[in-house]
Amino acid sequence: MATSNKPKVLISDKLSPEAVDIFKKNGVDVDVKTGLKPEELNAIIDQYDGLAIRSATKVTKEVIAKAKRLKVVGRAGIGVDNVDRDAATAAGVIVMNTPFGNSVTTAEHTISLMMSLAREIPAANASTQAGKWEKNRFMGVEVMNKTLGLIGCGNIGGIVADRAQGLKMKVIAYDPFLSPEKAKDMNVEKVSLDDLLKRADFITLHTPLNAETKGILSKDNIAKTKKGVRIINCARGGLINEKDLADAIASGHVAGAALDVFEVEPAATNILFGNDKVVCTPHLGASTNEAQENVALQVAEQMSDYLVNGTITNAINMPSVSAEEAVKLKPYTNLAEKLGKFAGQLESEGLKSIKIEYLGKASELNTKALTAVVLKGILEPVAESVNMVNAPAIAKERKIEVKEVTIEKAEDYANLIRITVSGKHTSSVAGTILVKGKARIVEINEFPLEAAIGKNMLIVKNEDKPGLIGAVGTVLGQNKINIANFHLGRSDSGAVAVIETDSEVSEKVLTEISKLPNVTQVKLFVF
Repeated sequence: MATSNKPKVLISDKLSPEAVDIFKKNGVDVDVKTGLKPEELNAIIDQYDGLAIRSATKVTKEVIAKAKRLKVVGRAGIGVDNVDRDAATAAGVIVMNTPFGNSVTTAEHTISLMMSLAREIPAANASTQAGKWEKNRFMGVEVMNKTLGLIGCGNIGGIVADRAQGLKMKVIAYDPFLSPEKAKDMNVEKVSLDDLLKRADFITLHTPLNAETKGILSKDNIAKTKKGVRIINCARGGLINEKDLADAIASGHVAGAALDVFEVEPAATNILFGNDKVVCTPHLGASTNEAQENVALQVAEQMSDYLVNGTITNAINMPSVSAEEAVKLKPYTNLAEKLGKFAGQLESEGLKSIKIEYLGKASELNTKALTAVVLKGILEPVAESVNMVNAPAIAKERKIEVKEVTIEKAEDYANLIRITVSGKHTSSVAGTILVKGKARIVEINEFPLEAAIGKNMLIVKNEDKPGLIGAVGTVLGQNKINIANFHLGRSDSGAVAVIETDSEVSEKVLTEISKLPNVTQVKLFVF
């Protein structure tokens, strides 16, 4: 039976049947096997190129170790806490999520919780359903003319801001990544965290959970808030210290809180449960029919596009590359990888730093993606199983400093990529893309030249004296090695010959060439 060459994906959590149709339509084979136990997933994961999940499947270090074919994990949703990202990155597996598929739903849930909290709707509902008529007990507050403070003003925070402005609220935001121009366009006042805490009547959180944001609302910061503040969190559990929040509510400093997420989930018990001043929902931010459908279809499209076309979208451990960018990047990706391989062979001993310069038109491209390709090329001789995904992590792990520079103008070429590597010595190589996408090396150290990049490249550094071309040609001819291309570069310090050969040059031949008159250095580069 013939084996299919199509990429193959496993869907291990419940996704829309339409997601299966999208995979198949895009030429991807797909299996649906939900509810797998860890040992069952481990036993079959090596059959798949992609794994599509929600929150139930745990993609652990052990799963990644078993997944020899795996190229991409796609999470239908925002949070990827159930994926060991470090293990995936080290293994060269792209981790994607769908950050925008449930943005509206999560923003609407935030507004719903804010309104429920302001008017004490859950407690009033429970009282009324119990046959009581406690009209005077539930005295809420209006949101109109109140100040809403957003901690985080990205996609979801921006939608919340828009909806809040429709309710005639004033919106202020703390977000280090929010530009003044963007804030102005959104009619949002950008403020410091301390200023937000001091001024906000309502605070909503819209940030990821990381070292900087964990416990961002803990005892000290809660104490800085306006007395009577109301706090809403539909982002991630752990952004709020739940004990500190409970204490602040008990003291009367915080009027109430509405939480959709908790430090420990599923939350069977919690210090905030049973408090009439707290509204709780079981992580429903993305729980609408529309959102669940959207993220399932989105992750299927993203994974298919990567497995079939190499387009990278919403990757959290790799620079994203759109379909349009992929076309523009293709010739530069080829150049970047070959220059990286060349640079890695120029200077692999004790590598300490890598500087990558993008000049001219190259500076206008997705340089983050190109840098990942360069690093892959450089590290291949010294690191096992390196690829675009894990190359930056491997460089960091080896304490290799990586510096990326973009320069709008290139002096002699419309585009140029130059790589400088420093270890025991410092060496550099530069290349360009000519018409019709042809890649050329145009500089090796201080020597200007123009050389095509072939599979076998022989670099001969020499004193600039007559006879070298004939002498090297003779040695190669006597050893039945055919010359495909021969290029020369000259500078005040001497000359360099770049020779492309049809076959690899042996150590014996390299030794013969090194002994020729006026030859100072010989090195073979294999691509």
